[in-house]
Amino acid sequence: MTSPDLHALTGAYALDALSADEQAAFEEHLVGCTECAVEVDELREAAGKLSANVAMAPPARLKADVMAAIGQVEQLPPLDSNVVALRSRRFSRRTVLTLAAAAVAVAVSGGIAIDQYRDNAATQQASDQFAALLAAPDARTVRGAVNGGGQATVVASNRQDAAVVVLHDLRALPSSQTYQLWLIDSAQVAHSVGLTGTDQTKYISGGVTGKVAFGLTVEPSGGSPKPTMPAAVVIAMA
Repeated sequence: MTSPDLHALTGAYALDALSADEQAAFEEHLVGCTECAVEVDELREAAGKLSANVAMAPPARLKADVMAAIGQVEQLPPLDSNVVALRSRRFSRRTVLTLAAAAVAVAVSGGIAIDQYRDNAATQQASDQFAALLAAPDARTVRGAVNGGGQATVVASNRQDAAVVVLHDLRALPSSQTYQLWLIDSAQVAHSVGLTGTDQTKYISGGVTGKVAFGLTVEPSGGSPKPTMPAAVVIAMA
């Protein structure tokens, strides 16, 4: 595997999606490549932030309900003798009790779980899309220093028509201002992709294919239809 190939594995490595041989080769490469090490850290941080948004706290009564349910679950009868031994070992009494208790817990807290699922479905989808983006063979990573302090990192894929922006340590703005994200096409027309804070990870779905640069500007609160220049940073993506 050549060095350029190894540089392209940062996203797959961050997702633990490499084969054993690829992982060993990449980790050997990682020891001497500061750029890849920084990129892996940033991608893992981005994935962590998106996962944190999906995480749901269980209801306070859930543990008590599960423990009460376990005591009421009857042991299943022996498996039929025609069932292979591997299957009988895999589904032990302890496993059955655990699954039964989990089923009871879901039934008890079903209404809450469904509501939480609905509230978090969009974020879960974004996390799945982010994973697909990192694993895309054409995913590319670019970064640039932001005027006034901080750094912007962009991972983009034309095939996925998606990108993720990771912002670090940007200077705080007064309440009358906000940061705005832009994708710039080959005609140098800037297309807004939303507002953001000082330390944010933002997934962009759609409108990425064919764009040649990413821009970040400081705008009045609520954003602007066109970027206010000079930009805080413009990073070439082509």
